[in-house]
Parts: sequence; structure tokens; C-alpha cells
Amino acid sequence: MSVDRSLRTKNTLVRHRNVLRRAERLAKLLDDGKFDEEKDSILGMPKVAHRKSVAGKKTKKKKDDSAS
Repeated sequence: MSVDRSLRTKNTLVRHRNVLRRAERLAKLLDDGKFDEEKDSILGMPKVAHRKSVAGKKTKKKKDDSAS
């Protein structure tokens, strides 16, 4: 019997996740300046979306006819 695709552990950290874990959210909020460690509680933190960056399409180089 084979293992379902969703249960495989290979590349689990590489795949895209919609929402970050608490430690990742805290780091991102601190970088953005939206979280103050002294007055804000770690409970009830806003969720931070993790947008997967999409690589741009490669452009084809035009052949230069003037070289020949």
C-alpha cells in the first residue's frame, strides 16, 4: 500500500504554506514594526500571509542578423 501524497515528509519545508507559524509571524511582524514586544501579547497575534514569489518568465533573445 502506498503513502498518500499529503502525508509524505519529503520537501515539507519547501512547499508553499498560506499562513506562517507563530515564531515566523513574530519575526515578520517585528521586521515590519507592527508588533511591540513590551506591550503586545503573543496571544491573539494577527495572521501574516506568506505569499509565494513567482519567478518571471524568461525572455527569448533575438538573433542579431547584422553580425553575419
